[in-house]
Amino acid sequence: MTTRADIVLLPDAGPLITLAYAESLDLLFRPGWAVALVDMALLEVTRNQTPTSARLAHWVQANQVPVLTTRIHERYRQNLSGGAVPPRKSNLGELAIQESMNHFAVEQPPKTGVFLFEDHKIARAGFVVPDNCRKVSTRAFLLFLEQKGWLASAAEIERKAIHAGRAFSNLRFPP
Repeated sequence: MTTRADIVLLPDAGPLITLAYAESLDLLFRPGWAVALVDMALLEVTRNQTPTSARLAHWVQANQVPVLTTRIHERYRQNLSGGAVPPRKSNLGELAIQESMNHFAVEQPPKTGVFLFEDHKIARAGFVVPDNCRKVSTRAFLLFLEQKGWLASAAEIERKAIHAGRAFSNLRFPP
């Protein structure tokens, strides 16, 4: 039987940025699940100075959010320091999350991973998740919180993010 403690929410860069723009990162804790970041997603949101990078770095540190290490991040760093061809950047956070969820599947007992994404390409892609894991869009997550009574208005969070300058995904579910 899966309990809230057995569920780990793994947000990708997009949801982190959107919630940072809306000053609502703590919503990630509302379901009572564990929250963790993969090293590559954290790097994606903090490696450059952006309107949300310092806020995200501070939130991770202040909340002692665990950072899961991945081979994807390790290889990225090796390629970066190698100096030859600049390493690929696109989709590395998603690949690192997928790597972590694959590890969840073989743990005993297996953890349930919830991949929180915002990129519309992931929604339509064949992003493979183990049977014990789920992928959920930022918008669907906010609606889930609203339906549970843990958030007054999902639309208000979206408006706050957009008003603060976030180009929030216009993909809606069901499509």
